[in-house]
Amino acid sequence: MPELPEVETTASGIRPHLLHQQIADVAVRQKKLRQPVTRNLGVRLRNQTIRAVKRRAKYLLIYLTRGCVIIHLGMSGRLRVLRQHCTAEKHDHVDVTLADGQVLRFTDPRRFGCVLYTAGDPLHHKLLKHLGPEPFDDAFNADYLYALSRRRSVAVKNFIMNGHIVVGVGNIYASEALHRAGILPHRQAGRISRKRYATLVQHVCDVLREAIRQGGTTLRDFTNSDGFPGYFKQELDVYDRQDLPCNTCGDNIRMKVIGQRSSYYCLTCQA
Repeated sequence: MPELPEVETTASGIRPHLLHQQIADVAVRQKKLRQPVTRNLGVRLRNQTIRAVKRRAKYLLIYLTRGCVIIHLGMSGRLRVLRQHCTAEKHDHVDVTLADGQVLRFTDPRRFGCVLYTAGDPLHHKLLKHLGPEPFDDAFNADYLYALSRRRSVAVKNFIMNGHIVVGVGNIYASEALHRAGILPHRQAGRISRKRYATLVQHVCDVLREAIRQGGTTLRDFTNSDGFPGYFKQELDVYDRQDLPCNTCGDNIRMKVIGQRSSYYCLTCQA
């Protein structure tokens, strides 16, 4: 599933092709995604100019002269910029044709993504307005996590993966950050000190920045907007490495299902 680094990589990849371009046409071949594609999307977008391409959490925001397109890549979605129109395949659900002939194509085999239009501020849209801070915002800090975690018995891994607490810390990056911070993923969030949360905040940011620089993590489905995979998988210390030696101490990496997700950790390095 594309996480924050993959979505940031996608935004960076498509931005130079889209900025200041006018939308000439829109083709919707499949309306039934996780949420139905906005009705009359072509009528709403046609002849508008693209003003900005941004990311909020795992959502891509394409700001127009009027309103904004909100895109979520779901489990296996991706966006590509085609230099010229080519025949659509089975899972190519939405095409946005630009005035210069380039095509922004949304592909989603599992159809868990979404392509929506809002005339208002997208940050006030129901999908985004209740989200927590970005991990790179000043608001995401040790005091913030410590205050919210008091009296919570939830596993710390689930706590930092909660989008109402902080956005974009997916399963892979939560496991990696907790390993670097020396914190067991199943430790109760409310029993972690402010000092340890300060360490965790730093490592969450470091892991995400490194993943963005590497173009994301390809495990199964993700490729960036140019069709190339992300390379952060080569840097993973614990995720998907069950029974392999820890890169730090040599002990075997273990796996535990927490909140229906596989969580990887080293019992020697984490406590």
